[in-house]
Amino acid sequence: MICEHLKESGEPAPLSAYEDGCPQCVADGHSDWVHLRVCLTCGLVACCDSSPRRHMSAHHAESGHPVMRSFEPGESWRWCFDDERLG
Repeated sequence: MICEHLKESGEPAPLSAYEDGCPQCVADGHSDWVHLRVCLTCGLVACCDSSPRRHMSAHHAESGHPVMRSFEPGESWRWCFDDERLG
């Protein structure tokens, strides 16, 4: 069963290009991000939980935005932080 957040999530334009890496990591002088994610509420691009600084999880904790999707080329899966569901 899919959660309501996943069903209702939009698809905003990413606020940065994939090739630019995790904007927060880059701004702090880091290049060790692993994978990128995009927030489906606001379009923020940030690094995944396998990355040292876990910026997408931090974004969810600060903003409450529930759904992100993979920003990796060829991937389109989504994750709802609130319901801990993949979609």
